[in-house]
Amino acid sequence: MEMVNITIDGQKVQVPAGITVLEAARMAGIKIPTLCYLKEINKIGACRVCLVEIERARGLQASCVYPVMEGTVVRTNTPAIREARKAVVELILSNHPMECLTCERNTKCELQALAKQLGITDIRFKGENTEFPKDTSSPSIVRNPDKCILCRRCVSVCNQIQGVGVLGTTDRGFESIVAPAFHHQLSEVDCVYCGQCVNVCPVGALTEKDDTQLVWDAINDPEKHVVVQTAPAVRAALGEEFGYQVGTSVTRQMVAALRRLGFDKVFDTDFTADLTILEEGNELLERVKNGGKLPLITSCSPGWVKFCEHNYPEFLDNLSTAKSPQQMFGALAKTYYAKKCGVDPAKIFSVSIMPCTAKKFERQRPELRDSGFADVDAVLTTRELAKMIKVAGMDFAALPEEQYDDPMGISTGAGLIFGATGGVMEAALRTVYEVVTGKTLKDLDFVGVRGLEGVKEASVDLPPLGTVKVAVAHGLGNARKLLDKVKAGEAEYQFIEVMACPGGCVGGGGQPLVGGPERMELEEDYRALRAKAIYEEDKGMPLRKSHENPAVQALYEEFLVKPLGEKSHHLLHTHYTPRVKNQALAAWREKNK
Repeated sequence: MEMVNITIDGQKVQVPAGITVLEAARMAGIKIPTLCYLKEINKIGACRVCLVEIERARGLQASCVYPVMEGTVVRTNTPAIREARKAVVELILSNHPMECLTCERNTKCELQALAKQLGITDIRFKGENTEFPKDTSSPSIVRNPDKCILCRRCVSVCNQIQGVGVLGTTDRGFESIVAPAFHHQLSEVDCVYCGQCVNVCPVGALTEKDDTQLVWDAINDPEKHVVVQTAPAVRAALGEEFGYQVGTSVTRQMVAALRRLGFDKVFDTDFTADLTILEEGNELLERVKNGGKLPLITSCSPGWVKFCEHNYPEFLDNLSTAKSPQQMFGALAKTYYAKKCGVDPAKIFSVSIMPCTAKKFERQRPELRDSGFADVDAVLTTRELAKMIKVAGMDFAALPEEQYDDPMGISTGAGLIFGATGGVMEAALRTVYEVVTGKTLKDLDFVGVRGLEGVKEASVDLPPLGTVKVAVAHGLGNARKLLDKVKAGEAEYQFIEVMACPGGCVGGGGQPLVGGPERMELEEDYRALRAKAIYEEDKGMPLRKSHENPAVQALYEEFLVKPLGEKSHHLLHTHYTPRVKNQALAAWREKNK
């Protein structure tokens, strides 16, 4: 790698050629403030907060887009720079609602933090403010354009990373707005509700739809029996909301917190993740043996399923018919659990704690009511759970470690690793290998499908089936690349795992926010740190293969009979619906024809 010598604030440093002044400054221990910048995703110099002086360059320069070269001399902290940055932020604030105390992002707003850092106590610029209608049409995401600062982070993630492309900048000047095409609402376009836009928004312009009051009301209703399930990835991130380092697992404290909130039973989605492996794994074997539609593609991620319905309807028959673990749990809570515990299913209120905003959409799908009731009644994100714990006044760090309730709280390490990209594949291979070969698998760690590489491939020898080729993709942009290769006949697999969110569920749209500055300061990707916590917990579990879960075995013996059986098909499997592609464009044409 070619290195160059530069000077930053009088420090002589050697840095890789071609990196930006912003990156070079960080390497030198100098923190230049940013707002629109998002490492490796959004480098457009739009906000002008990162202005610096470059010797021999005319005027102040945006450090996030200015490349260094041999002999570059940079100043990051002069009176002119400080005044310019302050003026830029004041101008942004002059057209921003002053609702900090009631804003969802209060104390976690990057604009708020930047104003404090720059010592802004008054806004010198007064004038008209833009007013746009709030978009609450989606079951998952609320879009408030009045709070938007036009940083375009959401646009870059939606287009470049996810490849969904429903957000863009429209109109000009004072009327500029980030919105779907033709000013349509999110529910009218091909949005998959993955929430990655929420994750990168520095302010409160994009948030999840808050369902905490719905859950509080259920808990406080003496007629309701309220059960809760927690997804694998939640335990690896919830602690961040209470000051724990990224990558700290807080499973047992989380269980204690949920009991103190008033839930009647605290269960683990890992239980139905194990169950998913039994159903999905047997579905794979059946398709391979009987010439069924291949590759089989996982169906755990609702954002991915909706993306497929919009963009690749020709692959819907490839999707596993198995419901997601969330929905399997909901169906069983109102049938198996209700019967086993003698509770009227009509009185059961089923709550999911998920790392995912798309799960809010999934629970409302009309086909997911096979128990005679909605499988799941409410979905809270990791952030919403943290909010409830804080409202209750708990000292999270002081909570004791408690166990999940039986019978749907027993799980294995295989169910746990669903939370990381490659986890479903690895869990399936642990079980499929032993079912097919009849041999005990000695090495349970399929490291070839782990990690943050966009698309991963592996081959597994499964006699007598032969070599099975598998692939893993995370982030919908990577899923598009993989499916296009399969569609073009350039790649052939028997089994594919797709997760909508980069990193898998650990990077879900409902997880604790890791802002632009915080992302830059972490030595390792925050999603990798969360995944590491999951894999470490998996290693320490007494059972690490889904088919060895005694509670799942009992479920089949007492209720379901067998995988892919009649009752399993009725309660645990579903179907998918081709959706209109480019809904906004179709609606606009219909309106204007």
